[in-house]
Amino acid sequence: MGSELFLLAVDAAPAAEGPDLPLILGLTVFVLAVFVGFEIITKIPPTLHTPLMSGSNAISGITLVGALLMAGAAHEELPYLAWGLGFAAVVLATVNVVGGFLVTNRMLEMFRRKK
Repeated sequence: MGSELFLLAVDAAPAAEGPDLPLILGLTVFVLAVFVGFEIITKIPPTLHTPLMSGSNAISGITLVGALLMAGAAHEELPYLAWGLGFAAVVLATVNVVGGFLVTNRMLEMFRRKK
C-alpha cells in the first residue's frame, strides 16, 4: 500500500528539468547522509565506537573506490577541477582507511593476553 502511494506521488510530481537538477539531487543526498550519519553516531554508546570502526573501514574502502572512479572519469567541463577534487578525495579516503585500520589494530592489541 505504501509503495503504491509513493509511486502515485512520483508520477503526479512535475518533471524537473534543467542543468541544476544533478546538483540539487547531489546536495539533497549529501544533506540526508550527514543527517542520518549524525543521528546514528549520537545514538551509539561511546563504548561501542571503537569496535564499530572496523566495520566502517569497509565503508571507507567503498568511498576510496568511488573517489578513484571520479578522479579517473573524463569530465568535459572543468577537467582540472574534477581531477583535483578526485585526487583530494583519494588522498583523504586513503588516510581514513589506513588510520581506521591502525586504530582498530591498536584496540585489538589492548585485548591480547601477554605471555
